Amino acid sequence: MHDELKAQVCQANLDLVAHGLVTLTWGNVSALTADRTALVIKPSGVSYDAMRAEHMVVVSLATGETLEGILNPSSDTPTHRYLYQQFTSIGGIVHTHSTHATMFAQARREIPCFGTTHADHFYGPVPVTRPLTAEEIERAYEHETGVVIAERFAKLDPLAVPGVLVASHAPFAWGKTAAEAVKNAVALEAVAQMALGTLALNPAQKPVEQFLLDKHYFRKHGPDAYYGQK
Repeated sequence: MHDELKAQVCQANLDLVAHGLVTLTWGNVSALTADRTALVIKPSGVSYDAMRAEHMVVVSLATGETLEGILNPSSDTPTHRYLYQQFTSIGGIVHTHSTHATMFAQARREIPCFGTTHADHFYGPVPVTRPLTAEEIERAYEHETGVVIAERFAKLDPLAVPGVLVASHAPFAWGKTAAEAVKNAVALEAVAQMALGTLALNPAQKPVEQFLLDKHYFRKHGPDAYYGQK
């Protein structure tokens, strides 16, 4: 079952490699089934060179039980599960340790919106979570990672800001599909690199004006968007 979705998730994971977003096995992609009762995710620690669609693991969204597959699912599965449960508008999630976005995560700094490239994809800064406590890490590290992400988005729309930096860890991105989540992970890494360069050239640079952020974001998103083809 779910052969088509397994193929899509496998391809999305391989696309992370093609875009240079993963080193070794540091990354994973998942997607929800159409009925939102299960997620398909890459197996834990399997080399991308050997990865095939049949290796993808189907996990119950409600219980975390493996429904299909003989390999262990990604160790980040509890984070994915929790985010799907909290962000009901999304259908795909990507986690990477891409270099520049991870630099911001390790510095525990959000990525400011310095220009229109960023504004095309993220409606405002890419936020950073608070650090997990020792108790949270000991209790249920991966689940609690999802909790602090959802906590940070209490007043944010996850589709308007489709990514986050987990403090001292690395980025997550998401979208309506696995392929869209990969696209947002690519954009997240690109704007992180641009922001680092901007701060190197001008450490005092201010974020872009709200009216320019609005113009660039809403010309690509929302009911009155006019960028691209119908």
